[in-house]
Parts: sequence; structure tokens; C-alpha cells
Amino acid sequence: MRYDQIDRKLFIKNRKNFMDKMKSSSLAVFNSNDIYPIGADSTMPFQQNRDLFYLSGVDQEESILVLFPDAPKPEHREILFLTETNPHIAVWEGAKLTKEKALEVSGIETVYWLQDFEKVFFELMTQCDTVYFNTNEHYRATNKTETRDMRFIKWCKEKYPAHQVAKANPILQRLRAVKDPIELDLMQKACDITEKAFRRALKFTKPGVWEHEIEAEYWHEMIRNRSRGFAYTPIIASGNNANVLHYTENNQQCKDGDLILLDTGAEYANYSSDMTRTIPVSGRFTKRQKEIYDVVNKVKKEATTWLTPGTMWTEYHKEVGKLMTSELLDLGLLDKADVQNEDPKWPAYKKYFMHGTAHNIGLDTHDYGILTQPMEANQVFTVEPGIYLPDEGFGIRLEDDVVIQGKGEPFNLMRNIPIETEEIEEIMNS
Repeated sequence: MRYDQIDRKLFIKNRKNFMDKMKSSSLAVFNSNDIYPIGADSTMPFQQNRDLFYLSGVDQEESILVLFPDAPKPEHREILFLTETNPHIAVWEGAKLTKEKALEVSGIETVYWLQDFEKVFFELMTQCDTVYFNTNEHYRATNKTETRDMRFIKWCKEKYPAHQVAKANPILQRLRAVKDPIELDLMQKACDITEKAFRRALKFTKPGVWEHEIEAEYWHEMIRNRSRGFAYTPIIASGNNANVLHYTENNQQCKDGDLILLDTGAEYANYSSDMTRTIPVSGRFTKRQKEIYDVVNKVKKEATTWLTPGTMWTEYHKEVGKLMTSELLDLGLLDKADVQNEDPKWPAYKKYFMHGTAHNIGLDTHDYGILTQPMEANQVFTVEPGIYLPDEGFGIRLEDDVVIQGKGEPFNLMRNIPIETEEIEEIMNS
């Protein structure tokens, strides 16, 4: 991997926290992601199953983690199953984890080769009553592709039909939502890489460049700083493209007088950052663009202060909506009749600001976290208000990643990334 090895204390702690919440006489199984085919012998770049990574630090395909806190044999309470490396694999792909290196990375002492899984697993299943399956239950998940975990669940239910089953996901939703200091350091690193890439893009952008050329500048800076690249598909949306919320074509020329909405966060060590800035192609905002920009920035600053322990996610969004409504009234984009006659299910402000303001972020850009429970210290949320004006040919969104504190305002992981109009103009014209 490109990133520095993570302190295995993080994964030791994560496993302990998970096992503390398991039922008695139970085990849990976590599978790595597949390497997905494209065609012929081509494949997608591998990305690890975030749950397995969270619990082990293993960033390698065809890996299995088994947790069995009540195992009769102490050495079977934590087990890794890995592909056995050999000279042929070392020549063609690069050597895989050895048992010694796996211990160094994960803190797990018992490592078996994958070929021994069914034999060892049979022994473990004779000693437990319940098996925890790992399923993706994120509120935005779309499970159209059968994963390695799903295939394992089918196999296990057929092979061991008398066992009780339980879900690992509710435990992981709670644990992954609250970040360890080591995780916060990794997320800060991802944000710092994003800052470097954004500053490079600011210096590069001028009338006539293409959206994909700006994307290329980001790639250059991210990869040179040991990131795998973008944490999600980047949005480089000039002009009216900014009014398409998930615009990812990035294939249009940037014109003098237009704004560019840049939703472009780097990953580092599988951890995400998620930043949005909106900048002028020419290096100068028009009076109207600055007027709208300053309102979005004002809402973002105020909304950030409301991310405190005990806040409910749904109530937070309602309050941000009220704030945005007030600002849109002041701008003249809404009038009192619009608000008085609004549909409560789709308030008037949604005409100009149709998405949410905050989501959990961590190992996934839209990370785990139970949204029906109060916010806690050390959760990390985005703050991302916007105003979209297709009739005027531009849209503005601003977004930072912030850590909820035990007391006081959240800590902004993107505090060093330029956001004020004056600073953006100064950098673009220096």
C-alpha cells in the first residue's frame, strides 16, 4: 500500500469493542471484497471491504476474519485466513502478507492459509450456537452485485442450517460512527492532501481549460502525496453543469464568467475526505456570484455550530432548512407566499437547495452511523449547503468535514483549505 502502516492498536481496539457486543457462544465472519472483472483479463482496482479493514487492517483480497470470543481454544478467538504467498505470486503480483507481517499489521496471532478455511471453520461451528453475518445495511446502499460476504452467507446457511444467525451491521454502525484519534489523524491526512490538490487546481484554472484537465491536476497532486486518488467520483462542474447534483462527465470547456463547482475529496489509507468549493473560471467573482456565494458560506458557518452532542440528524436538517429559507427570502428568490403555501414534505427552499446538509464520513464517504440516534463526540460529519440557480447558469455548494467535540463548536478538518472569496481570488491571480 502507498500509505504508512497504521498502528495496529486501532484494529486491536476495534475488535475488542465488537466482540464485547457479541452474544455468548457466537462467532462473526468478515470477507474481503472481490476483484471485479471488466472484460477479458481486465479487472477493477481492488478496494478492501471497509468492515474487514476496520477490524483487521488487512488490505488484501481473498481474506477472511473470524472472531469467536468464547472459543474453547484461546488461539481461535481471533483468526485470519489469507492466501498463501509463493514465488510465482511474488513475481507476477508481488508477495502477499506472510503470517508474520499479518500479525504486525493486525495484531492477530493466529493466521491460517485460506485453503484450510473449511476444515477449521467446521471445528469452530461445532463449538458455537450463533454466527454473525456481515451485510451492508447503509441507508443509501444498493446491493445489485453479489459480494463475497453474500456468497458466504448462502454457503454457510446451507452447510450449517441449525445455527442461529445474527447481524454484524448494527454493531458496526455504532462503532464505526465514532472515530478513534488514530482514525481522525488519517482523515486529517486525507483532508491535507485534498488541500494540496485544490490549491494546485486554483493555480491551473483559467478560461478555456477543460473540466477533465482540472480533474487531472487533482489526480497528479493526490497520487504524488500517497493517496489512491479520489475518495469518490469527482464532480468538476462548470456553468450550468453545477445544477446537476451528481454530474460526473467532466467533459466541458470552462468559459470566462462561469463558476466551477468542485466536489473533490482525496482518500488516504481507505479513509475519505469530502470537500466542495466553487470558484470563478476567470479568477474573479461577479457581484451576483459573490452575493450568492456569501449566503451559502454564511449558512455553512452557522450550520456547522449546530453539530454538537445530542443533536438529532433529522432535526438538524429542519433547522438548516429554516435558516436557508430566511436567506432565500432576503435574496428575493422566495417570497412569503411561497413559504406560507409550501408542502411540508418538500419545503419551498428545496427549489434552490434540494439535498441534505450533513452526512457521516469516515472509511466510506457516506459512512456508517445510526441517524435515529443523537450525535456523539468524535463523529465526523460533512457540512454542505448549496444554492442552485439554473436560470442564472450557476450553482454554488461549499463543504467541509468537521469533528464533533465534547464541548464547543466542531473541529474543522478542512480549516486550512481556502474558502473565502477574497482568498480564492488572491490565489487564482497570484
